[in-house]
Formats: sequence, structure tokens, C-alpha cells
Amino acid sequence: MQPIPRRTLTEAATEALRERILRGVHRAGEPLRQEALAAELGVSRIPLREALHRLEAEGLVALVPHRGAIVAEVPVGDLAELFELRALIECDLLARAIPLATPEDLEHARGAAGVFAQAVTRGRTAQLGEANSRFHAALYAPANRPRTMELVERLHMQCDRLLRLQLTLTDGGAQAVREHEALWHAVSDGDLSRATQQLQEHILGAGTRLAAAIASQTRQEG
Repeated sequence: MQPIPRRTLTEAATEALRERILRGVHRAGEPLRQEALAAELGVSRIPLREALHRLEAEGLVALVPHRGAIVAEVPVGDLAELFELRALIECDLLARAIPLATPEDLEHARGAAGVFAQAVTRGRTAQLGEANSRFHAALYAPANRPRTMELVERLHMQCDRLLRLQLTLTDGGAQAVREHEALWHAVSDGDLSRATQQLQEHILGAGTRLAAAIASQTRQEG
């Protein structure tokens, strides 16, 4: 049997640690002991170290001098900027994608919206971030802007913890499903103005509701 390439081990370790952090198994500020994690994940220190660097780039891990790797704090202070960046970039992508969308593209996006709706209905919080990203990516794919899509993917990764927090604190899953449905119909109709306006409201509205929910939770804890 051929040994597993290091790249595959790094990707597996990255995915496993990402999911642990997003599910709250490892809390913000918690040290990530590399020796223990390597043993738990069944990898050596080298792919684990590479995984930690990838997660640092995603904003999930902080590599602190003399302390090592720790779980990064939830980027509440960056909330408004992250959602505003998403709205700016994604509305531009959608405007470019709509004139180029084929029936197959629309069907793909429709299917992705259905996967997200199922995750909401079944309470599968761990799947919401990926399902949401896939729906949005399907809408933007016809634009054929790979570099911009890389930025969107990075932003979605950074927003994943915030998305799960928003859906937990605000019970916003059903609303997101309705907004996805309305957005898909606008795109299907080829209505660029309506679709980009709905997308902007969808993204910024989620950020606004989350900020309000966090503020309310903070007041209650205080």
C-alpha cells in the first residue's frame, strides 16, 4: 500500500480541526497542544503544523509567540466589515453571473438551496456553513471569476463561526431558507437589479441581526 501523501494528511487534519473549532469542541482562547492533537488525529507533527498555519489564514487559529497555537477569538469586532465586504464582492459577482447563467447553472443552484434547507430542517448546524457557501458559489459560478471566488471562499470561512452563531442566537435558519428561495427566483427571472438588492439585504441583514443578538446576550450576561 502506498503511503498517504503529506498533502492529504494536511488536508484531513485541517478539516478535522476546523470542524472541532466550529462545533465548539475547542473554545476560543484554548491552547492547541500539537503533540496531543497529532496523536488524536493520527498524523505527525509536520502535517499538523501545516494545518495550523492554514487555519490561521482562515482566522480560526492564532499562532502566538511563546504560547504556540490557540483557538482564535470569534471575530465579533470584525463582524460589520466582514459582512460588508461580502456584500460588495458578492453582489458584483452575481451581477456578472446572471447574464451568463444557463438552465444547468440555475438547476445546480436550486439543488444547493435545497441542501441548505434540509440542513436547517434537520437541525444539522455543522453543515450549515458549507451548504450556505455552496449555494452562493453556485449562483456566482457563471461569472467565471476564479480569483474573486477565492476571496469569497476565504470570507465565507471567516464568517462560518459567525453564521452558526447567528443561526443559533437568532433562529434565522427559516428566514435564510426563504431569502435563498427569493434570491434564486430573482436570478432565474434574470432580474439583475432585484437579485443584487436581495443579495445585499440577505448578507447585510444577517450581519445586523447577529450584531443585535450578540449585544443582547452581552447585556444579559452583564
